[in-house]
Amino acid sequence: MTTPDATPTTSAPPSPRESDATAAAETEPAVPGPAVPGPAARGYGALWASVPRELGFLILTMPLAVLWCIVTWALFSTGVGLIAIVIGIFITVAALYVARGFGMLELHRLRWAGRPAIKQPEWSRGGHETSFWRATFLPFADGHYWLYLLHVLIVNPIVSVVTWSLTITWLAGSLGGLTAWLWEPLTPSGGREFFLHEWILERFFPAADLSHDLRVGELVFEFILGAVFLLTLPFVFRGLTMLHDVIARGLLGAWRSEALEREVVALAASRGAAVQAEDASLRRLERDIHDGPQQRLVRLQMDLAAIERRLDHDPEQAKALVGEARETAREALDELRALSRGFAPPLLQDRGLSSALSAMVARSPIPVTLEDLLPSDADLPASIERNAYFIAAELLTNTVKHADASAVRVRVAVRDTGRAGRWLDLWVTDNGRGGASLAEGHGLAGLDERVRGLRGMLVVESPVGGPTSVGAHIPYVPVTQA
Repeated sequence: MTTPDATPTTSAPPSPRESDATAAAETEPAVPGPAVPGPAARGYGALWASVPRELGFLILTMPLAVLWCIVTWALFSTGVGLIAIVIGIFITVAALYVARGFGMLELHRLRWAGRPAIKQPEWSRGGHETSFWRATFLPFADGHYWLYLLHVLIVNPIVSVVTWSLTITWLAGSLGGLTAWLWEPLTPSGGREFFLHEWILERFFPAADLSHDLRVGELVFEFILGAVFLLTLPFVFRGLTMLHDVIARGLLGAWRSEALEREVVALAASRGAAVQAEDASLRRLERDIHDGPQQRLVRLQMDLAAIERRLDHDPEQAKALVGEARETAREALDELRALSRGFAPPLLQDRGLSSALSAMVARSPIPVTLEDLLPSDADLPASIERNAYFIAAELLTNTVKHADASAVRVRVAVRDTGRAGRWLDLWVTDNGRGGASLAEGHGLAGLDERVRGLRGMLVVESPVGGPTSVGAHIPYVPVTQA
């Protein structure tokens, strides 16, 4: 059996489920490849490669900015003028929404021009904007709408005029200078007396020899000037595009405080899920102790009382009861050990997750194949190892009880996803009848809460008829980096 691939979500870690071949390849040392030219060797060529997109962006910037300014200003001024009556409020709101639309279009244009994506503000506010009246009056209280309006009405028109003028200047200067030798001889010159190169030579090089043909000198000067414009054109276009990008990030992008707010909400949700999962685990432990060891200890107490009563007048019967009491004590001890192994067995604390999983699958009543891809330097925190062991034990228990499977495979590995951090991947796959679900009331719902409490994700694929694949993907910080 193989672990199926998974599709990542936007807010989740990149591709938490991988094929076996990919996972195995990740554990092998990287093989050095051919040398790749550094940024200094390919930087200027990369600038030229982006010139067409940046030129398209800059050429359209001023016409679009003027158009957007006219439309938005007409709506906004009309709405403000009619604010005394009800309709003015709705027209003003419409102007704010139009400004938002134009600002979002500007973000898409920058992305098309090759700039890194700018994170947009959170407009939905958790979905409450679906209410008509809330959607109507929310723009008045949301500062992003006013920043978008400021960008459309004032900032973007002014900046776009400057950048558009410089774009046209550099484009015309490079093309005109390099082709002057072709078209200037065909242009009537009349009694031309002023030559720019002559004026420059007289001002900066008074001792220069001006006995050359001034027309030819002017053509050479214009060609050199055009070459300078052409050579610097990629830097100018990149700088002008970056200017728009910086302004857009400041006025149109999401605020850092919003990211912190979302992080606080996510942490609160994960903490709540962890508390619920821990509470469910404690309730189940209480139930298991009550139904198992506690009942046997009560039985042991009753046996000891019977032994005490019969010890003097019926020693043989008391001796038989001693044997039963010993068996009851042994069974209670075995159940307590089994319960302790389900949470934090000593082997897990002494020798780590790999050894604990090996011991666990060895005790399984059905055949289990363990695929241990954990490197020796994984540096898993103790809390992550303990939770991973608990999750694996629960999944195996569910498989034994409900899956009607004849074979199981447990796969554990770690991934380093770069900026997304490191992840522990735990898969349990069986060939049972399927039908497992994360729906409320099912056995996997508690595990899902536990995994979300660890800021991870639980993935379940269990079509009716099987097979069933359940994967827990948990982020962690190595002990050496904690």
